[in-house]
Amino acid sequence: MSKIFTPTNQIRLTNVAIVRLKKGGKRFEIACYRNKVVSWRNKLEKDIDEVLQTHTVFTNVSKGQVAKKDDLVKVFGKDDQTEICKEILEKGELQVSDKERHSQIDSLFKDIATTVADKCVNPETKRPYPVSIIEKAMKDIHFSVNVNKSAKQQSLDVIPLIKKDIPLERAQMRVRILLSGKEARKVRDKAVKLATNVEEEHWESGTANVICLIDPGSFRILDELIKTETKGTGQFELLNLKEMIEGEQAL
Repeated sequence: MSKIFTPTNQIRLTNVAIVRLKKGGKRFEIACYRNKVVSWRNKLEKDIDEVLQTHTVFTNVSKGQVAKKDDLVKVFGKDDQTEICKEILEKGELQVSDKERHSQIDSLFKDIATTVADKCVNPETKRPYPVSIIEKAMKDIHFSVNVNKSAKQQSLDVIPLIKKDIPLERAQMRVRILLSGKEARKVRDKAVKLATNVEEEHWESGTANVICLIDPGSFRILDELIKTETKGTGQFELLNLKEMIEGEQAL
């Protein structure tokens, strides 16, 4: 029986996502795991082994044709395959079929709408909107999905855009602030300026106990303010992640 001969410069891979970079008049490709390229670019995935199927640079992944070492040195100025793979991963173009791209866009569109629905409420009723209403609002403004950005990033982009069409605001956080000492009053005044609403405030033996609502974007600023101004003696506590009434907005 005759043996099947596979040239040594050919590697066969299946079910891969290909990233292609044209540089120095030549084409270079790398073979990646599906769904990992965007995670790497968004800094969500940091382990290169979870992204690359093989630390090999190809001229054509589909045909299993491996790039020549001389070409790599000439074009990239080095022959470290892993480092070159990282450059291609960063600068190259992810190759997907039209069917895959449409499926990816549809899935990401739904993820963005779900994230917005989860983070926001109708300011008049404090109730969240159904995901379908957020999707309709996104379609009405012709929101264009970017497959290279995460759903979370794009949800922050879309919120101010659809606010023009439907009443919408970020669901607020309920926090407690405890302050004592001679600087308590001054720190309290600075802190409540970052709050959207002070719900409760009690003073006892020179100690302030303040419960208020804040925008999520103010959380880190307020946390840093209290740590710095009180030199670590003040307390800042998250009581509720989202200030909203249970149940979806009635239509």
